[in-house]
Amino acid sequence: MNLITPRSSLRALTRLKSQFLRPPDLLRSTHMRNLSSTPILTNRKSNPSDNDNDNNNDPNLAATTKAPKDTSPHEGRFARTDENVQIPYPSDSEMPAQPVVQGRGGMHFKRTLASFSLENKVSLVTGGARGLGLVMAQGLVASGSDLAIVDLNRTEAEEQAGKLIEQFRKENPGIEQMPNITAHYADVSDPSSVNTALSEILSKHTRIDNLVTSAGFTENFDAINYPFDRMKKLWGVNVDGTYLFAIGVAKHLMERKAPGSIVMIGSMSGAIVNVPQPQAPYNASKAAVTHLAASLAVEWAGYGIRVNCISPGYMLTALTRKILDENPQLREKWISLIAVGKMGVPEDLMGAVTFLLSDASKYVTGAELRVDGGYTAT
Repeated sequence: MNLITPRSSLRALTRLKSQFLRPPDLLRSTHMRNLSSTPILTNRKSNPSDNDNDNNNDPNLAATTKAPKDTSPHEGRFARTDENVQIPYPSDSEMPAQPVVQGRGGMHFKRTLASFSLENKVSLVTGGARGLGLVMAQGLVASGSDLAIVDLNRTEAEEQAGKLIEQFRKENPGIEQMPNITAHYADVSDPSSVNTALSEILSKHTRIDNLVTSAGFTENFDAINYPFDRMKKLWGVNVDGTYLFAIGVAKHLMERKAPGSIVMIGSMSGAIVNVPQPQAPYNASKAAVTHLAASLAVEWAGYGIRVNCISPGYMLTALTRKILDENPQLREKWISLIAVGKMGVPEDLMGAVTFLLSDASKYVTGAELRVDGGYTAT
């Protein structure tokens, strides 16, 4: 009986494989030429222009860097700035006033964590007479805090302080102890003016526990045509002003050996480039604010001073409404890029700023909270 060994089986399989893989007429050939099946070679047309026409008609290839030519004059148009969009910051006389919004609507009847309360705290809000600063300040008052409003326009700050007290009294009838709300002037970009404002606030409130740096503004010019003096002013308010008030309040807290919380108002523009309006200096200034918050959070952690950043998206302030009324095409472009499909309102920041200033966030520092409807998530 013949035994089939592993070695003999291997030889037999090798012979069969060679017979199946080699065409009969090539079995006796000593030289073989590899056959190519490369798609580019087999599909190449005799007329080169035919290939170009196929490429032009391929919508997928036309959307790559291998496209034979620019197939659309509109490629990338939704991801570019438009130098024709120019929106200067309005003068003080043309600045629309931000209305005081409805607050908490009376005394609390719903249970919530006591750690969210700002009772027995004094909060300072720069840029507190207008826009986001005013509404956030109102949220702090509704949460129990006394308030010092700082603004470049002292008259408007005083008017808004009176309106906040009036609104609080209306919503809390019969309340015995009203919040202490004061108004103060400061050019936030000027160290001397900042120090004077801080001294005045301490004379009225004796202490400062929390700071919100909301003073800031934006302008829309393409970088080449941006007036340099205006750019320096923007940087002075947005960055220098944030820094000066932060170190002033931090120094006060250190001298008291007291904990405190600082919230810097950045912007989603510190993380993305807004379109179509060009605003490179503003974007850079808000990126600086975001990183400044993180840096100071680390530097002051040992003193019990927390520093965080809120980065709002598009918010319908009185100023934003004015801009959109004058440039209605911007509204549709903006909301088309927001995940939730709509802009926010200043009231959407009330809870965020209260959280970051209160003991509810006592283990949160160096963080950036983006309130942008998902804009930066897509």
